[in-house]
Amino acid sequence: MPLPRSARLFSGVAEMNATSGATQRSPLHDFLAPDSIAIVGASADPTKRGYKAMVGLVKDGYAGRIYPINPKVDMVLGVKAYPSLAAIPGTADLALICTPASTVPGLLVECGRKGVRGAVILASGFRETGRPEGIKLEQELLAAARASGVRVIGPNTSGMFNLHKKVNLLALNNVKAGDIGLISQSGNMLLSLVLEAERNGHVGFSTYAGPGNQADIGFNDYLRYLGEDANTRVATLYVEGFRDGRRFLDAAREITALKPVVVYKSGSTEAGQKAASSHTGALAGSYAMTVDVLRQVGVSVVQHSDEILPVAEGLGLLQKARGKRVAVVADGGGQATIASDRLAEAGLELAELSERTRQRLGEILFPQASLVNPVDVAGSSDANPALLAECLEIVADDDNVDSVFLVGMFGGYHTRFAEELLGGEMRGAEAMIELARRTDKPLIVYSLYAPVTPPALRRLHAAGLPVYSSIEHAVRVLAALGERGIYLAASSGQTPLPKVPPDGQAQRAFATAQAEGRDLFEFEAKDLLRAHGVAVPAERLARTADDLAGIAAHFGDQPLAMKVVSRDILHKSDAGGVKLNVVGEAPMRTAFDEILAAGRAYDSQALIEGVLVSPMARKGTEVIVGVIRDPIFGPVLMFGLGGIFVEILEDVAFRAIPLSQHDASSMLEQIKSRKILGGVRGEAAADKAALIDLLLKVSSIVEAYPQLAELDLNPVIVREDGYAVVDARVIVSRVAVTAKETP
Repeated sequence: MPLPRSARLFSGVAEMNATSGATQRSPLHDFLAPDSIAIVGASADPTKRGYKAMVGLVKDGYAGRIYPINPKVDMVLGVKAYPSLAAIPGTADLALICTPASTVPGLLVECGRKGVRGAVILASGFRETGRPEGIKLEQELLAAARASGVRVIGPNTSGMFNLHKKVNLLALNNVKAGDIGLISQSGNMLLSLVLEAERNGHVGFSTYAGPGNQADIGFNDYLRYLGEDANTRVATLYVEGFRDGRRFLDAAREITALKPVVVYKSGSTEAGQKAASSHTGALAGSYAMTVDVLRQVGVSVVQHSDEILPVAEGLGLLQKARGKRVAVVADGGGQATIASDRLAEAGLELAELSERTRQRLGEILFPQASLVNPVDVAGSSDANPALLAECLEIVADDDNVDSVFLVGMFGGYHTRFAEELLGGEMRGAEAMIELARRTDKPLIVYSLYAPVTPPALRRLHAAGLPVYSSIEHAVRVLAALGERGIYLAASSGQTPLPKVPPDGQAQRAFATAQAEGRDLFEFEAKDLLRAHGVAVPAERLARTADDLAGIAAHFGDQPLAMKVVSRDILHKSDAGGVKLNVVGEAPMRTAFDEILAAGRAYDSQALIEGVLVSPMARKGTEVIVGVIRDPIFGPVLMFGLGGIFVEILEDVAFRAIPLSQHDASSMLEQIKSRKILGGVRGEAAADKAALIDLLLKVSSIVEAYPQLAELDLNPVIVREDGYAVVDARVIVSRVAVTAKETP
């Protein structure tokens, strides 16, 4: 019998793990799959963690060596105890430290002397307290660990398990070994998922670790381990905060090419909502930014906690879909409509079935059946539930279909109508299993009878086909499969864009600005853009009124925009520092005087460099392009509709720099107002190719200048034949940096 599709895919993942050689083998294998464990603080007291850990190991039949450490007893649960780590014979791969926080640094030194590879620190009272003594103690812990060569899980961790090694240091009951690797900053979330898996009955776990404070081992380290672990088919993470988001993105980019990664991110990023001095800064540091940069590297982000396990299960079994076109087969109109609504909300498409597909369906269904998608069999399956499997096979054969979704009461026909229908349901289940083996298109089943697990649904589960009791969960799985398939297809052909060298004049402008403690003036920011091929309109700086005659002669009778240039006036319009549609020398002189007067009235101490004069931009669509160096994820680029409403509408997309061609094009497709770029009410469509080129150029500029802290191009006027950067702002890092530093 051929392998189920999920098993075939997973074997391919194992091969890629073995041959990729992208990174060195994770050192976490040495202790997350330990052959010997020391329990420091082992106890016979049932209320102690040292007792629970011993119970978990002994009860589950851990085959490795166990070394209880307790100077007051000779045995713990029938296992010989030792007074100290120094007294154990040989060494231990892993030490579970159950003693108070103050003892931890010294114990890590002892671990190092015995050759212990890793330690799990349960104690709290470190950095998470926010108190100076806790912060200092964690620093001492980390120094001791590094000096001793011991890797640390925690501190302030809930612990770890590796169920395939029968390492159950949490002494959890009824936890099934399986292929979902789990890293969770919340112990209660772990318990919630374990209980949900127990109710599900078909989901199991491989390795779990609670990262705690991430003093040493971070999410990126755990992800690399799970990516290499042969027992893990899908890596699942509950994240409250990343300590090094950029390294996590780098790890995720590698691992998602091999297997699915599911992340639930609670709250907003640790960057917080700082008082930013640019539009981009005000919008960055948000949950939306975190979601975007995670999805950029292929992570499947779930936004509701009850989606974590269903999505992990579905991705683990089915891996991916070619795209977002879904065929729905239903035995009830109401649920077909609900499914269609949820699919649309999730960004999925109802596949347009071919004429041949509709003809084939019409040959086996009642005349009243709906043959368009969603397909409603309209009672055709009431006396023959196996007919549903025939419908699934027909729609799966359609080249317009990427995934197949069965919606309704399959599995419950023999309960709802007649016991004699059980045989038909079982035949239908076997036909669905055979279909899943033959096709590379995911088959997802929603059944309202799923909570009572009838025989046909149990058979589907046993064969590796996911069955859901919620339409919403099933649709979220379909969305994740489509997103993953599209990401893998797009990323496989992407090559990094070449880095550009910094421009000498721009380097000098940055150096001058840093020396003077200011940001780049607008004309300096635009010179920077021009030096790297960005389309910026011509302009002239009038430092005095005497400069206006030459400027007026240069621009002729073009309508002009005039803007104050001052390090002290950040928002020029608010200060009355902008005049538009100025034509001729005399009106220019009047506007010049009014701008200077308004600037001095706004801030009497403001240093005004002059007035920047440029032609009015032609009509078009206003967009914003911005960059911020996020403390967690590094440089991040933002794109959206521009103008004064950007911070109100917040219809923007984020990507971590550097951008690929796919990253840039996907930003344009992500924003809700993307239809405006396509042209509405007779307006010409925006030049998307030019916009994509602009995003890629900005990405390369940020890589070339580590002195650039934030950037705002707002607005950029995009037309059918290109774009014009109307306003540019570059905020300069106040910390001296060199071009060799990585962002």
